[in-house]
Amino acid sequence: MNSMTGFGAASVPFCGASLRVEISGINRKQLECAINLPRPWAELEAQVREYVAHHVSRGRVNVCALSQSSDGADKGLLHLHREKLKTLNDYLKEVREVCGRDVQLSVDTLLRLGILTDSVEEEKSLEHVWKDALLPALQLAMEQFLQMRAQEGENLARDLNARILKLGELRQQMLRSAADVPAHYREALLRRLIEQGMVLDEPDERLVKELALFADKCDVSEEMTRLHSHLQQFEKFILRADEPVGRPLDFLCQEIFRELNTTGSKANSAELAQLVVAAKTELEKIREQVQNVE
Repeated sequence: MNSMTGFGAASVPFCGASLRVEISGINRKQLECAINLPRPWAELEAQVREYVAHHVSRGRVNVCALSQSSDGADKGLLHLHREKLKTLNDYLKEVREVCGRDVQLSVDTLLRLGILTDSVEEEKSLEHVWKDALLPALQLAMEQFLQMRAQEGENLARDLNARILKLGELRQQMLRSAADVPAHYREALLRRLIEQGMVLDEPDERLVKELALFADKCDVSEEMTRLHSHLQQFEKFILRADEPVGRPLDFLCQEIFRELNTTGSKANSAELAQLVVAAKTELEKIREQVQNVE
């Protein structure tokens, strides 16, 4: 079992400086990827997204790649991408011919277009950037990210297992309480008849039929059987360390709630009703934890 929460970071040398990649994750129902790359490398976003999807199946994953200058003499220098500038100049000539006037370029425009950048973002081919810098940094960061998710998942598994055991104990108590309900109802019914002066010396057919109908109406054996099966399935999924189990666990929580809800509607005793409330409270804590499971 893995958590959807995690963080990983790594830096690799690149072009006399370094490239740092940070990966962070939070819980989401589906897989969402937010990729933040230096503008000249924007075309590599699809490859980064594919790499993330290969390792993560659920959650919002943020990937940020930053070019960091070294502490050497070139720190703070800027690099002019001459080929991009020449291409832009050709376009500006066409604009000048159409509009009949010159178009002024500001430093801000050059920065936004990636023509003027940090010195570490030299004009390297995207294939070179991907193989020599971005992919290695991404692999190291992902390794840390997955390791943290696995550790968080172990903690979640221990907590969920303890709460499922608690639900199992509450189920046993509900079974014992439900078994006493028909007998208590019979005693209460006979007591009311005696108070009204109706003493029955022998079993009365109407009384027997009434008790049989009541016992069938408040019988929760089917709900308890299904609840037991759901709890067993839940425990099995918890033990699957290398598989995404968040969605099936979320489904089981819904089914467990359904059985508890039906049991509560059939409850004809304060004790059984209180046990159902206690089980629903424990289940809500489980559902909150499951929202963090991949």
